[in-house]
Amino acid sequence: MGLFMEQCKGYKILIVASIFLIWFLYCKMTWPDSTTLRPPSYRPASKSAPKFTESPSLLESLPKELAKWTHLLYWPPTPGNKGDLLASTSPQNSTYHLKGPAQASYALGGYLEVILVARDHRGRPKTHGGDLFRAQLLGPELKAGVPGDVQDLENGTYLLSFPLLWSGKARVQVRLIHSSEAIGVLRRIWREKRATVDFRGYFRGPKGTEETMICNVHSESIGARGPICQYRDVDSGELWFCAQPSTLPCNSLVGHSSGSYLNVTTLHDEALLAWKVTDKVLPQGVSPIQIRMAAPGNSSLALSQRPPCSPGLPATKPSGFYHGDVWHSLSCSSRSFSTADSILGCLAGHVVHMMGDSTLRQWWEYLRDTVPSLKALNLHATYQTGPLMAVETTQNIVLHWRAHSWPLRSLRTPVASLHSVVRELGGLAGGPHTVVVLGMGAHFTTFPPSVFVQRLAGIRAAVAALLAREPRTLVVIKLANTGYKSVYGSDWFTLQINRLLRAAFADLRVAFVDAWEMTSSLAVPDNIHPGRLIVRNEVDLLLSFICPT
Repeated sequence: MGLFMEQCKGYKILIVASIFLIWFLYCKMTWPDSTTLRPPSYRPASKSAPKFTESPSLLESLPKELAKWTHLLYWPPTPGNKGDLLASTSPQNSTYHLKGPAQASYALGGYLEVILVARDHRGRPKTHGGDLFRAQLLGPELKAGVPGDVQDLENGTYLLSFPLLWSGKARVQVRLIHSSEAIGVLRRIWREKRATVDFRGYFRGPKGTEETMICNVHSESIGARGPICQYRDVDSGELWFCAQPSTLPCNSLVGHSSGSYLNVTTLHDEALLAWKVTDKVLPQGVSPIQIRMAAPGNSSLALSQRPPCSPGLPATKPSGFYHGDVWHSLSCSSRSFSTADSILGCLAGHVVHMMGDSTLRQWWEYLRDTVPSLKALNLHATYQTGPLMAVETTQNIVLHWRAHSWPLRSLRTPVASLHSVVRELGGLAGGPHTVVVLGMGAHFTTFPPSVFVQRLAGIRAAVAALLAREPRTLVVIKLANTGYKSVYGSDWFTLQINRLLRAAFADLRVAFVDAWEMTSSLAVPDNIHPGRLIVRNEVDLLLSFICPT
């Protein structure tokens, strides 16, 4: 800000100084720094505290009031052969072929259908479904790609369907993310284990004495044999537990960080999830195809008339596709914001509140790095968790980002910085110049689905209340993206979480950014933190909702 103010003259200096002072006071009131820690309300709990018990059924583990969501978590069951690794699905032996006869060329706007036959490591066709395959139609020369729809027929075969959305060459690619047997392991762990990771709580006394204790979402997940500290967020009701220190009280909790990955698998489980059979491309089964335009001079893309991007639009399948490294939404007329000036023009006069995980922080970083006049302010924040803020005073733009509260895998961070999303939403007045972006998922894959559903229920109610008091507020939901392949964060877990996210906000006037498909449509390796190309397209879609025309 110093350089900016030195360049200003006369009254403009006073205006800028006043704006900075207002925002500084706002930040001090809203975000306590690391020297004024405020842990959530607490009460000591003993070993007789109410216990968390998961039902033996994955579906029954969800709260009763949200039972209408349970059908979303259906997955075809995996039968026996638990000890026979060779009976699991093999990416090398599984094959796919065209459903119908091959054609010299295919019409733009049509569909290509493919039959996939899953086989085990002995080459025998599977007789049941449940594998997680990912299919793509790629146009490498055109920098194009679209996700294919995978229909599990539950008899060992799968119907793959690809929309033909660009003219030119295209080829099918299929990957086995997890065999049905590996998903059986994931489902069992998701159902039976209260957590697959733990956390550390840092307690500090008035004389500087510190103790570090194990913490988690459930009291039984911390392995404490003595008293337990229970913390309840006063706004959301979310609970958090830590083993009580031997010499310090529960209200001396000042810091939080990641802990350990818990041992939740057997050697057999690990073999089914090993890299040799996880996220592997199947041998080529369909020759590259040529897609022709309907008539000479017509568009080379199959894009029908679409409405401007606005919240509440019905979802399409797929949600969009890449062409020329640009994502084209199929539900609305998305736009590209290729220059800093175009981004500034769109964001002018807006306050954007981003709350979620580090994949959403990438959006804040992209905007900060792309627009030179956006100045990040040092709020004495922990970078991993925030709060982070950037401002552009000439255009009245403010960009916030902060992490959601527990459970959060992070470096040590002040407890006072961990605000619940419900708390943050409750403090917003909203309005036509307020944008709220929520991105959750990655940090919940290490817990049973009931934990995420309970969190969603509170956030959904807070979003509904915000839209009720100010309907002109724009709320955008970023779906979780691909990237994890382990027992602690598999794409299979993420797929279930996205189903729940869609369902939770389906009846509210919100917008969705389908990061799942945007990170799984190109021939690039999955990364929980995708590259700049994908982040740019995600942010462009966000800006298309802020500035639809």
